[in-house]
Amino acid sequence: MRRREFIAGIVGSAAWPLGARAQGQVTPTIGFLSGTSRSETLPEGFRQGLSQAGYIEGRNLTIDYRWADGHFERLPALAGELVSHRVALIATVTLPAAMAAKIASPMTPVVFVIGEDPVKAGLVASLNRPGGNATGVSDFINQLVQKRLEFIHSAVPTVHLIALLVNPDNPNSEPDIKETETAAGALGLKLLVVRATNDRELETAFGALDHEQSCVLCVNIDPFLVDAREQIVSLAARYRLPAIYPLREFVDAGGLMSYSPNRLASWRQAGMYAARILHGENPTDLPVQQAQNVELVINLKTAKALGLTMPPALLARADEVIE
Repeated sequence: MRRREFIAGIVGSAAWPLGARAQGQVTPTIGFLSGTSRSETLPEGFRQGLSQAGYIEGRNLTIDYRWADGHFERLPALAGELVSHRVALIATVTLPAAMAAKIASPMTPVVFVIGEDPVKAGLVASLNRPGGNATGVSDFINQLVQKRLEFIHSAVPTVHLIALLVNPDNPNSEPDIKETETAAGALGLKLLVVRATNDRELETAFGALDHEQSCVLCVNIDPFLVDAREQIVSLAARYRLPAIYPLREFVDAGGLMSYSPNRLASWRQAGMYAARILHGENPTDLPVQQAQNVELVINLKTAKALGLTMPPALLARADEVIE
């Protein structure tokens, strides 16, 4: 009898569906893996999505946090730590974090919010049928560069040069450079790429732009650059560089303008997916969602400080104008 029970236990454990371990826990634990700094906590939208299903951190849900602080090479080990703690799923920020979590264990569900195309990145087989242990939301932030350049060109019609600020340590930098180069060429503009991986290199990068005439700045999406947004906005003001950013957080910090998806909504959807997985659903049955709301935000105070007069048509197009 004991032998039959032992064999049945082995078969049963091998047949566990993804996410089923959460059903057997009184208080499930979610791993949170971020490529950014430890100042980032679970996004508010994600909390909202979880709370709609009754999951509240500290009450009936535990969050196990891991941050790479911009050092992507640390992500595989951090993901391995979360898997060893038998978390019910891993929520990830940035594509490198999502890939590290996916590889760490094929049996641990992964819920991501990224800016890249997850199919091209090899994260999922298709948007409708992810086909593995990962699903989530793609903002496709990287595919909005054409509109960003159009908007900044409209604000500064005399511009001849686009300076693209990237973090070369991020694997998205090279494909995004090519995408931006194509978009700039379509507008008859030249592209200058400036690179920075730390605060000192940011100072150097902006200093290199000081002698460029008719230049505007486009900042690429990257954890380090997002964390350094206050420094970047301050440097843009010092060198009087009109700039467009990949997230509205830059505009909230005093940047000129941004064109980006509503990340609160994206994270809310990801939180709802996490709750469904905690209830036993399989990530492969949850199609990757795409951001629905893309917002243009303009800071008129910054425009005035730069001596810019925003075209009425551009202001009418904006989803929000900060007076």
